[in-house]
Amino acid sequence: MALSGKLIGYVEITSGGDVFHDFLRHKPHEVASIFPDKVHGCDLVEGQRGDVGSTVCWNFTLDGEKKSSKQIIEAVDEEKHMIVLKVVEGFPLEGLYKSFTATFHVEPKGDGKLATWTFEYEKLNAGVPYPTALMDFVCTVTKDLDVHTIDTNKK
Repeated sequence: MALSGKLIGYVEITSGGDVFHDFLRHKPHEVASIFPDKVHGCDLVEGQRGDVGSTVCWNFTLDGEKKSSKQIIEAVDEEKHMIVLKVVEGFPLEGLYKSFTATFHVEPKGDGKLATWTFEYEKLNAGVPYPTALMDFVCTVTKDLDVHTIDTNKK
C-alpha cells in the first residue's frame, strides 16, 4: 500500500476565481466571520498576509473536533488563481501525515468556473485514513463561500 498520495476535489462555482483567490490569499481571516461555526480564525503568524513565505494558522472544527493547522504559502499564481499551502504544524500532521500540501486553483468550465483542491500527502503508516473528511470540509466551505459571495453581490 502506497503511503504517498494525491486527492483532488472539484466544486463548480459561479463567483470569479479572483474572489476565491483573494479570500484565501489576502482575506482568510474574513472566512471565520462568514462561517464562525466552521472556521474560527485564520491568524497571520509571520510575514505579510498573502506573500509567498508567509505563515498563517487556521482554526476550525472538523467532524465535531476543534483543529489547528499552521501553513506556509509556498506559491501563488495570479493568472490561475492558485495558491499552494504547505502544512508545517498541527492538523493533519499530528500523528497522521509526514507531509501535507494543499493547492487551490480556479479554471474555466463551460459558462462557469471550477474550483479545484488538490491534497498531496505522505501518510505516517498504512493505517492512516485518506484525507477525505478534510476534502469534504474544504469543498463545503468553498460552496458556501460561493453562495455567500453571490448573495452579497445581489444586495
